[in-house]
Amino acid sequence: MRILGIDTSGKVASVAVMDGTRLLWEKSVYTTLTHSQVILPMVEQALKESGLELCGIDCVAVANGPGSYTGLRIGIGAVKGMCMGCETLRCAGVSTLLSLAYNCAAFKGRIIPVMRARPGISYVGVFESDSRRVTRISEDTVAKDSDIFESLDTSVPVMLTGDNAQAVKQQFFKDNDNVLTANAACELQRAGSLCLAVNDHISLITEADKLEVSYLQATKAEKDKAHSDKQEEEK
Repeated sequence: MRILGIDTSGKVASVAVMDGTRLLWEKSVYTTLTHSQVILPMVEQALKESGLELCGIDCVAVANGPGSYTGLRIGIGAVKGMCMGCETLRCAGVSTLLSLAYNCAAFKGRIIPVMRARPGISYVGVFESDSRRVTRISEDTVAKDSDIFESLDTSVPVMLTGDNAQAVKQQFFKDNDNVLTANAACELQRAGSLCLAVNDHISLITEADKLEVSYLQATKAEKDKAHSDKQEEEK
């Protein structure tokens, strides 16, 4: 299955093309530009240099959260637009945390992606890898770092990855040799890992109109509305 992967969930914009488990093309850019400026040109470059047309792709995999509210919407919107332009194209929304876990799929043990949500609060997922396939242990969540990591079972090897992995290691597991952190190449989002996740979990494939963002916490607009509604109730 030929998969085009797109990740706009964080500061890195990443695009990849895979044919089965063979990586044909991948580029990740840590950019100060908006994802809307860079992601479609990267897709065009990926297809051109892979010798493929969009309708020659079987599935477009996109990170559907958690992550940057704006970035996620840009990625989801781009994929829906692609599917509208090519009726045979399917899509898959992939948890950003599952994709990060696939960055470390060669590690045998527990993989815990940690993305900073706010100071002292992280998006966290818990996965297990047999050194090839990654399986989910618990649902993605957003919680206080102390609530998750002060009681974490580290009797099995643990790999931390994601943009908050180093900070968590230093704060909670500085002297624990059973808890490792991913190297720099595996710490941030990679579109190739989205493709690997879809290859292993084809149930993620869906129709474009069912593709949705998973924020895990209320957006600013939702928080503002809730605050406004509360003020109205108190009048």
